[in-house]
This record gives sequence, C-alpha cells and structure tokens, in this order.
Amino acid sequence: MRAATPLIALEAVVFDTETTGLDPSSARMLQIGACVIAEGDMREERFATLIDPGVAIPPATTAIHGIRDADVASQPKFHDAFAAFEAFRAGRVVIGHTIGFDLAMLKRECGLAGLAFTAPPALDTRLLAEIAFPRLAGYTLEKLAAHLGIETSGFARHDASGDAGLTAAVFLALEPHLRARGIRTLGEADQACRNLSAVATDQVRAGWIEPSARSSDEAMARIDPYPFRHRIGDVATSTPIMLQPDQTLHDAMRIMSEKRISSVFVGMPGQKAAEIGILTERDVLRTLSARPDAFTDRIGALASRPLASVPQDAFVYRAIGRMARLGVRHLAVVSEDGRLVGALSQRDLLRLRAGDAAAMGDSVDAATSVAGLAAGFARVPATARSLLDEGVSASLIAAMVSREIGAMTRRAAELSALKLEAAGLGPAPSPYAVLILGSGGRGESLLAPDQDNALVWAEDVPEAEAWFARFGAEMATLLDQAGIPLCKGGVMAREPAFRGSLQDWRRRIEGWAMRNRPEDLLAVDIFYDFRVVAGDGHLAADLADMAFDVAARAPLLAKLLAGEVENYKPPLTLFGGLHAENGRIDLKKGGLFPIVAAARCLSLVHGVRARGTVERLQALGTAGVGSSADFDMLIRAHGLIIGLLLEQQLKDIAAGAPPSNTVQLSTLGKARTRDLTETVSRLRTVGTLVKDAMFKG
Repeated sequence: MRAATPLIALEAVVFDTETTGLDPSSARMLQIGACVIAEGDMREERFATLIDPGVAIPPATTAIHGIRDADVASQPKFHDAFAAFEAFRAGRVVIGHTIGFDLAMLKRECGLAGLAFTAPPALDTRLLAEIAFPRLAGYTLEKLAAHLGIETSGFARHDASGDAGLTAAVFLALEPHLRARGIRTLGEADQACRNLSAVATDQVRAGWIEPSARSSDEAMARIDPYPFRHRIGDVATSTPIMLQPDQTLHDAMRIMSEKRISSVFVGMPGQKAAEIGILTERDVLRTLSARPDAFTDRIGALASRPLASVPQDAFVYRAIGRMARLGVRHLAVVSEDGRLVGALSQRDLLRLRAGDAAAMGDSVDAATSVAGLAAGFARVPATARSLLDEGVSASLIAAMVSREIGAMTRRAAELSALKLEAAGLGPAPSPYAVLILGSGGRGESLLAPDQDNALVWAEDVPEAEAWFARFGAEMATLLDQAGIPLCKGGVMAREPAFRGSLQDWRRRIEGWAMRNRPEDLLAVDIFYDFRVVAGDGHLAADLADMAFDVAARAPLLAKLLAGEVENYKPPLTLFGGLHAENGRIDLKKGGLFPIVAAARCLSLVHGVRARGTVERLQALGTAGVGSSADFDMLIRAHGLIIGLLLEQQLKDIAAGAPPSNTVQLSTLGKARTRDLTETVSRLRTVGTLVKDAMFKG
C-alpha cells in the first residue's frame, strides 16, 4: 500500500527537464536530470542525459539554460533517453518542482515517438511548499531554498541535474514541516496537494498534467497467512537441550545424533538467554573441516555468540524475517523475562514462505535510523490489507500490528540508548525496562496508534532521573518521526508521571489505589495492560506482581473502575439508531471502551493476569465470575468492532486520509449497520454485568 509510506522513508526519483520553451503543446525536451532519495537522504545514484530534439533551439532559451544546437547534435533521441530514464526510475515515485510541466513534456514526447505514456506516481514540491508555508511570498526553488536555509552554490541552476538535486534538498527539508501539519505519508501528501484546487486548476489550464501519487498504489501480492496466524510457541521445540561449556565436541555430536536435533545450547544453569551460546551442525562441520582431530575440544570456545533469539509469543513471520536477515538457521526462543524456553530451526519452518511479507517484522529490528524505522513500519498497512483479504481475522491482524508497535518501541529505545552513549552520557545508570501500555500491551492496536509507553528502572541512584528523562525524550522523538505520533494525553516515558524507579512506581500505584480520584483513571486504564518490549524482563515482572498485588488490596480502585463502565452511554439516537457526527461514529469511545474497561476491571478484581480483552473475558467466563453468555456477547462485539475499524482505516489510508477510530456509516451497508446497531444496543447492559460480577466467583 504505497499511500502508507511515510515521507521520511520514501524512496523516490527526483527529476527535472530542460526544454526549448514553456508551452508543453509545442516545446521539445533537451535534457533530463535525476537523483535518488531514500530513507531521508540523497543517494549517490544519478541520471543525466542530453536529448537531440530534431529541431533548432531558440536563442532565448539557450540564454537561460546554455544548451546549444551543437551540444545535442550527437545525443540520443527521446525514444532512447526515455527508455534509459524509465530503467533508472524502476517504478519509483517521482518528485519535481512544478512537476506537472515535466510530466506534460514527457507525455508530448512519448506521443511524438510513438510510445505509450502512463503518468508515474508523483509529488510536486511547489504544492508541498504551499501546504507547509501557506503565507510564503512565492514558491520558486530559490525562495524555498532561502526560506529553508539550503545553500544553493553546490547546485547548477537551470541545469536539469542541478535543479533535480536542489529539488531533492528542498523536499527533504520540507518533510518535518509537513509532519508538523499532520502530513506524514505519501497518501496524505497527495490528498493535501489535491486540496489546493486553485493551483491545480491553473496548472491544468496551462496544459500541465496534475501530479498524483495514486496511480500505482497497490496492496502487497497475495501472501501466506500461516506465519501471521501462529506464534513461535506453536512450532518451536519446547525443551531446549543445554550442554555445559566444558563438554566436548564429541559429546555434542552424540547428543545431536541421539536427539535428532541440529543444534544445542551452551551455557550454565540459571544463565539468561543473552549469556548462552549455540552450537549448530554447521559449527561442527566447520570445526572438523579445519581440524579433523577436534573431537575433544571444549564446546564453550566453539559456540556462537551472541545468541540470536525470538520471543515465545511473537508471530512466526518474525522468526522467518530474522533468520533471513541474520543468515542463520537456528533461533533461541525466549520468554518475556529473558529465559531460554525453546529452540526454533529452519526445519521447523520449511512449510512456510520467507517472502517480503514474512520478513516485514525484522526490517524494524534491523533499522539504524528514523527513516529505516519508518520504512519498516510502513509495510504494516499493506500486510494488514492482504491478510484481511486472505480471511485472517481482524483480531489476529491487530495482534500483529501490536507486535510491530512493540518492535518499533524496542528499536527506538535501543537507538536512543546508543545516541546517549555517543553524546558522552554513558550507559544507563541502572537496569531498566521499557513498557508499552494500552491497546499495544493488550495486543489490540490498529492502524491509528499513538505512543503509550512507560519506563521503570531498578534503583534510585542520583543520576538515574536525568539520564532516563533524556532517554525517554529521545525515544518519543524517534517514534514520532517514524510514524507513531506523540500521545496527546502525555502517556509517554518522556513525562515524569510515566517513568520512575521500582519504588517510584510502587508509591504511584498505591496512590492510584487509595486516592480514588477520577483524574487517575487514565493512568490506571492504560497501565494495567502493560507489556515489556525492551530491557530487563525480570524487572517488568516484578512491577507486574507489585501492581496486581496492590489492585487485589484496593477495593476503592475496583469501585472507581466499575463506576467508569456504569457511566457508559451507547451512541444511539432517541429512536434507537446509531448516532453519528458528520456521518461517522467513534467506535473506540462508543464501542470498544465499555468492553475493554469491563474486562480490565473484572480481571483486576478476580486476579486474572491475562492482558488481551478476549483472553480476559474467556478466563472470567471459565472461572464462573458471571454469565458465559454475557461474556460471549462481549467477545463477539469486540471482534465486530475491531473488524469495522480496521476496514475503515485501510480505506482511509488508501484515500490519503489519516486513519482514525471513526467509521463512515454510509459504507457499511444495511446488514452490517443492523449488526452494529444491535451490538451497540446490547452494550447498554455492560454496566450491570460488571456490577453483578464484581463479587462473584
């Protein structure tokens, strides 16, 4: 889904032309110059060619660009020049300044040469500049460069290659200004340009082609849904074989043969997965090939480190992508707190494809820059679209999206820590854990996420607050630039209320539990869904134990949460129809909220430690807390609403609109409108359900 590509991660060809005149109905092309931008930077790739137009060049135009008849006399005709340019473009988006003129010239020349022409997906920096700076007095390249602080001396003016390079610099400099105005993706930029109707009308009247980024916007090819339906724990070996470092190569070979396995782990009892090594069949063959008498060598020196691993509850596509990226055939499977719990080999995955879609997740883990993060995360909507088309449930797709948000947060944390060390601030002064909260923690995020994260560290050392404050700010900035916006409610580790030592968190949680203040509800609602994504998993487990222990001893907290659900009012009209604003209904507030809040509240009261809403409701029903029929109704309602939201968000992204938590009622059709109306109507009873179930079980 090309529309979802963040501008900061866009790979595009920036080009310009020089011509014999300014009327595209009569002028001829003399020169094409182009360069490539990718991941927020200008690449070394360049394209430049003069073109023999077959006509005399007017002296007036030669005076502007300096191209003379003699300069083009032995140059290729347009037919060959265009073929070379198209090979260089390779299907990428094109960018230009007043690019409608250049596209019109390409169309005219193709017509004269007998070539078919289809306008490529395109963006115009002149239009983007007006969006970013609506009150600027003029939008020439020179004025924009001056306004953006770009030095122009390195770019030859009125030369196609020089102007293409300057246009690329302008585009890259415009990106943060567009982001500040809510224009983050290619689709959003395209739609914003379309909204400048007066400019577009003038350009079309002049014979130009209106640029559009939608012409080649297609979803990913059909993909195998298996890696997105199943988690690592479904296919991994559940009992890892561990040998000690002082055992011999012969011992390892014997055990591999007896167990019919292709690898063993090497370490001591009680070690964390990060401290363990792995010895594979390849390592054995490599060692014996170099030294045939190596049977008595100690395997501690032969094992490969660091150990490549994958979380037990991650989806299989992440393992496929990680193996492909690292070039390995074996992965350790680890629990949330970092313990080694299994092994995964390429043999376990033979029935699965390792194509681009399956490798999606690891592109985030491999990112080394903001643009790399953005490029990795930009694959998510297209994957979601393809999976939905393949019949994968919206709930499973939401779980996949949540894993990618977790991966984004983890990688942003890693890059932030590296940046602080490079700045001379040293490593973290205390062991820490990064948490994602809310829908990301529950595994229920869709395509309109914002940042919900927190930070806990082990010890109250003097320098901890200053270091982690800087760390939280860096992480928030990285995520915001890469496509996960700042949380409007301030639920981020950059804010003091969502970071602290383990003792700080204990005092904070006890305060929530004892004060019974409505203003604490936001924090409680989001916090109790947390999942660790980076750092010390044991520390996060300690925090979870402490938080649930406090909740079990805090009847006021349960009462406050229950009251929140009881106050829910379904979005219905006086006559029982759906109440919409501007044709849309907010299904997060009007549909998901009571289901999620009820499941959380009752889980805290009854000691259910599941995170996901459906898993909580299933556990509550099994425990006999309330009516199984009531919980089944809530589970069905949750699935319906998640599905409607996902479909609408994909439609909005394809149309260049920012995805939201509202659904356009006119697109649902009679049957689904009826289902949604009945579902929302049934949610009227959720407050009574919670009240009745508070003290059952």
